[in-house]
Amino acid sequence: MLSLVVGTGRCGSTLVQELLSRHPAVGFVSGLDDKLARLNPKGRFNGLLYRRSAPRPAGMTSLRHSRRLLERGRLRVAPSEAYHLLDRQVLAGFSRPCRDLVAEDLTPFVSRRLRVFFDERIARQGCQQLVQHVTGWPRTGLLHAAYPDLRVVNVVRDGRAVANSWLQMGWWDGWRGPDNWIYGPLPSDLREEWIESGRSFPVLAALGWKMLMEAFAQARLRHPADQWLDVRYEDLVEQPREQVARMLDFLGLRWSTAFEKGFSRYDFTVGRAEAYRDELSPAQVTAIERVLEKPLVEWGYPV
Repeated sequence: MLSLVVGTGRCGSTLVQELLSRHPAVGFVSGLDDKLARLNPKGRFNGLLYRRSAPRPAGMTSLRHSRRLLERGRLRVAPSEAYHLLDRQVLAGFSRPCRDLVAEDLTPFVSRRLRVFFDERIARQGCQQLVQHVTGWPRTGLLHAAYPDLRVVNVVRDGRAVANSWLQMGWWDGWRGPDNWIYGPLPSDLREEWIESGRSFPVLAALGWKMLMEAFAQARLRHPADQWLDVRYEDLVEQPREQVARMLDFLGLRWSTAFEKGFSRYDFTVGRAEAYRDELSPAQVTAIERVLEKPLVEWGYPV
């Protein structure tokens, strides 16, 4: 069965993906598979190699944007979004669509390629669940149309923290403006809010989160309720055992001795929950909260 871990990016979805991939019944596409896209590897030994490795160091980003040449934990087989591989083997625009990919975007040609891509890996890895990581636009509509039993774990994080983190990432292309970034043009109402802010980049990052979260809300409405689970990152780091058990149960997986061994290697810290208050100016935080007040409240974050 195929399942997804989704999120806006810089929301904690990588942590969730890696935690779930510690389960011996879970398969995944690895970063090594992605780098060897031309060879189209199926990842037979991904789980075996990954579950022997240490957890991913906190704060690690892509090698291209890393500030250090050598990093502990860099050389390992670990779950990946595998966008190069998906672009090459499934749909050329999967990694950088200008809007969400929905059921209406699924052609019979792409459906066949999707089924071949994931079914071959499920068979090769012998897993009960192959969990794929997707960030940015949800894309759940497209994937659910090909896999009607698809289950989705949606990782949600405070939009103020996400916006602050985006601003610090080398891959964030909002500096080029919303006409040139990965997410496509801003809707007219959000563009007006950005202009009113004086074209503030922190506000633009916040509006990006707002736009994506609206897409996730719409995707959830189109998905069977019992096949969609929202998990707040803040709840995960405060109650890791309870939240991970909730996710395993949702995916039909048992908390086994082997999984406990992998889970126990993780340290969870709430220290950066409100780091944005120190890393942004009070005026910038106020400007972000002004445009995010409604969605923050809707997703359970007090302003």
